Amino acid sequence: MVKRNWAAVLLISVTLVIISLLVYQLPAVQQRAAWRLDFALAYVRGIINPVSGVPTPLPPPAIGVTPNPTEDPTPTPTLAVAIDFTPGPTETPRPSPTPLPQAVSLNPPTWEKQDINNCGPASMAMYLRYYGWEGDQFDLAELLKPQRQDRNVNVEELAYFVRTRAGWLNAEYRVGGDIELLKKFLAAGIPVMIEESFYFEDPYWPNDDLWAAHYNLLTGYDDESQTFTGQDSFHGADQQIPYDTLEEYWHSFNNVYVLVYPPEKEEAVIDILGEHWDIETNRQLALGKYQSQVQSNPDDAFAWFNLGTNLVFFERYQEAAQAFDRARELGLPQRMLRYQFSPFFAYFHTRRIDDLMALTEYALQITPNAEEAMLWQGWGYFREGDTNAAIDSFQAALAENPNYQDAQYALDFVRQSQ
Repeated sequence: MVKRNWAAVLLISVTLVIISLLVYQLPAVQQRAAWRLDFALAYVRGIINPVSGVPTPLPPPAIGVTPNPTEDPTPTPTLAVAIDFTPGPTETPRPSPTPLPQAVSLNPPTWEKQDINNCGPASMAMYLRYYGWEGDQFDLAELLKPQRQDRNVNVEELAYFVRTRAGWLNAEYRVGGDIELLKKFLAAGIPVMIEESFYFEDPYWPNDDLWAAHYNLLTGYDDESQTFTGQDSFHGADQQIPYDTLEEYWHSFNNVYVLVYPPEKEEAVIDILGEHWDIETNRQLALGKYQSQVQSNPDDAFAWFNLGTNLVFFERYQEAAQAFDRARELGLPQRMLRYQFSPFFAYFHTRRIDDLMALTEYALQITPNAEEAMLWQGWGYFREGDTNAAIDSFQAALAENPNYQDAQYALDFVRQSQ
């Protein structure tokens, strides 16, 4: 009798599991339940493998000890290279031809609530809808993040979608922006999309610092209340954001801003950007901005990180690595390497492979499906001479995102080098 009861319980349990799996395949159910499953899996991982802080810098490597593949011409680093704080170009102040209005309120596009991990596609869908585009966030996600669990879409990818799928509009992005610049674009009738900090209400694992990234589409401002109006794909339409809060949250992402506009608005965009229209000049000005910030506030980890990011743009990898070292010593959010990857460039090109591997391993602990971390872990294996492990990493990145061209290039390169 006992055996029969156990058999019945087992049969019922298996039946329920099968039914649950079948029900989960229904799109409506999956859309509602996926984030809960994602949350549960992340929490279990955090219990099994507790999350600590971003690894601090490792001791510098000995000079000239480890041989490197001949295919890589990167020079061997010196042990200490001081960051060059020689003042760079500064922006030439230009008087505004007409005073900015005290308040601007653009007609907002129809608001769209983001799907799981989908603030980038959802925010860009609203942005495009402002100009009459008729798609939604899933049209962007199909190209930019085929896996629903992919947690990051970069500004480069968003611009790529506009240029290739909505080519009747122009798309640009720049860094080092400020409040006044945002207001100028809004006054010219051009919404602006920014990337900023976001804080979860509930922890995804024990000791979660709750920090993440988010995109926000700005459609207005009011000097009297000192607020911007944002079409926030998570919090809702017409969110009022204090200037100070926006400036604080925006700072953690190099003050990057994305512009989408019709061709007839290009002259206005060029005029507003001024020297920042030229991409290299924009980066030089941003570099000077963050140099000043770390000198005035040397305990600002985000300023050091932004400094490193802009040094990487100019391939000043030694100095960039030192800037990232300082940011890591001061402490960075746990999810930082889910969204920003410049440290991987810096440590790879300075042959600090132990640091590269430590950071990619940490990034994959936080985000196991991060194709960018898989890519750079693969390059780390390649630098160490383990081409098979490198190929496995590149293939894993492509499995997560078959459209990831950097991983395909890496895979082809390493295979040809064998």
